[in-house]
Amino acid sequence: MKIVSVILARGGSKGIPNKNIIEINGKPMIGYTIEASMQSIINETWVSTNCKKIKNVSLSFGAKVIDRPENISGDFSKSEDALMHFSDKINFDILVFIQPTSPLLLSSDLDKGINFLIDNIKSYDSVFSAYKDHWIPQWDRKIKPIDWDIYNRPMRQEKDYKYVENGAFYITKRENLKKTKLRYSGNIGIIEMPNYRSFQVDTIDDLKLIGKLL
Repeated sequence: MKIVSVILARGGSKGIPNKNIIEINGKPMIGYTIEASMQSIINETWVSTNCKKIKNVSLSFGAKVIDRPENISGDFSKSEDALMHFSDKINFDILVFIQPTSPLLLSSDLDKGINFLIDNIKSYDSVFSAYKDHWIPQWDRKIKPIDWDIYNRPMRQEKDYKYVENGAFYITKRENLKKTKLRYSGNIGIIEMPNYRSFQVDTIDDLKLIGKLL
């Protein structure tokens, strides 16, 4: 069984220029997820990019690189388009889709997800990483309580928790990806990660926070 990962890292980020290779504590951000992948049980670590700088940095960390066409590298291009392009070019049985904006991801998280899918290969088709979100009072923009009553405020223990995707990784079988063109499908499982390692880099403040957590 061949297990490969792909990290989607296009150039042209608007919010943070060169976001995928911006340095956090002296290391390009994408380096953290490449290292997590390469230290896991994954057989091959790939980066899909349209950017020469990202390509060179990725190669320097030991990843393989697939050149992503510009027509699926725009601001509104879907990740699934790049995943399908990758699956058309590279052979694998299980695909681990990793996002470079999750530098707190560990190889043990990836191994946990892969082993869960392999051990339950007849019962599950995909898994993804998430954190457990316990109930807290939420309000809409009209300052109205969302699904609770101020005259009967529930205790946290009375409300069920939810799982929230943290975007760190998604794992799926090749046949499911090719059939559905989705990062996850069929019977889907969850691999829980702690909340404090579920932050993603979207803003400069995120960079500062994650720099302190690393």
